[in-house]
Amino acid sequence: GYERDKQPKPSKTAFLFILPQYNVSVPTADGELVQYHYGLKDLVTILFYIFIAIILHAVVQEYALDKINRRLHLSKVKHSKFNESGQLVAFHLTSMVWCLYVVVTEGYVSNPRSLWENYPHVYLPFQVKFFYLCQLAYWLHALPELYFQKVRKEEIPRQLRCIALYLVHIAGAYLLNLTRLGLILLLLQYLAEFFFHMARLVYFTDENNEKLFNVWAVVFVVTRLFTLTLYILVIGFGLPRVENQALDPERGNFFTCLFSTPARMSVLLLVCLFQASVMWRFIHFQLRRWREYWNEQSSRKRAAAGAKQPAKPLKRDSGYHENGVVKAENGTSPRTKKLKSP
Repeated sequence: GYERDKQPKPSKTAFLFILPQYNVSVPTADGELVQYHYGLKDLVTILFYIFIAIILHAVVQEYALDKINRRLHLSKVKHSKFNESGQLVAFHLTSMVWCLYVVVTEGYVSNPRSLWENYPHVYLPFQVKFFYLCQLAYWLHALPELYFQKVRKEEIPRQLRCIALYLVHIAGAYLLNLTRLGLILLLLQYLAEFFFHMARLVYFTDENNEKLFNVWAVVFVVTRLFTLTLYILVIGFGLPRVENQALDPERGNFFTCLFSTPARMSVLLLVCLFQASVMWRFIHFQLRRWREYWNEQSSRKRAAAGAKQPAKPLKRDSGYHENGVVKAENGTSPRTKKLKSP
C-alpha cells in the first residue's frame, strides 16, 4: 500500500503536460487571485503542445489545402507557397482572434498605462501564460515541419529566419516579463501577416486579382507606425517612470540599464533602425511589383494596338503565284489554251 501511494497519480502527470504550472495565490482587494509565473516545467507543457500543433497542421493540410490544390493544378513552386500561406492564414487568424480577446478582457487596450505600470509583470493570468506557451509551441513545431513538408532547399534559410525572429521576440517578452507589450505587438504583427498570406492565396487562385495586396500594403504601414509608437511610448516614457528601478533578476526586473538616458536612446535607435529596414524592404517590394504591373500593362497595350492595325495590301502584277504557278486575276492560267480539233 505504501509503494502504491508513493507512485505519482496519472492525473497529476497529465496536468503537468496539459495545464500551465507554477500557480500562486496573489492577494487582491476582492480576495485571492490565482496567477502564474514561468519555470522549467513549462518546457514539458510546450513539448506536449508541439505534438498537438503537428497534428493540427496535418489536419489542415489533409482536409483543406490538399483538396484545394487538386482543383488548382499548381506548379511545384506555387504548390509549396500555397501550402505555406494556407497554414499561416489559419494560424494567424486563430492567434489574432485569441490575442484580441486576451488584451480586451485583461484591459490592456482600454488602459495603455497597464503596459508598464507595476513592472515587472512576474505573475500572469492563466489565459496570458497559456497563450504564450501555445505560441512558443507553434513556432517550435515549424522546425520539424520543414522536413515533413519537404520544403525546397532555397526556401529553408528564409523560413528559418522567420521562425527564429518569432521565437526570439515571443520568448524574450515571456522571460523578460514584458508580456503585456508583447501581446499588443503580436496582435499588430499577426494582423499584417494575415492579410499578406490571404492575398497570396487569392493570387494563386486568380493571378489577375491583386486587390488584397493593396489592402495588405495599407495595413502593413499602419501596423508599423503603431509598433514604433508603442516602442517609444513604453521604452522611452513608460519604463523609466516605474518605482522599482533596481536590477533584480530574482524579482524579474531586467531593465535597469534602460533607465539611463544614453542607454534608452540607444535601444530606441536600434528599434527605429530595425523598423526602417523593414519599411525599406516593403517599399522595394512594392516598387518592384508596380514596375512589373506597368510593364505588363504596356505590353498588353502594344499587343492590342498591333492587332488593330490593318495589314498593308501587297502590289501584284496582272497575275499572282499560287503553288509556284502563275495565274491571272480571274484564276485562269495566263497561257493560251490550245484549241481542240473538232
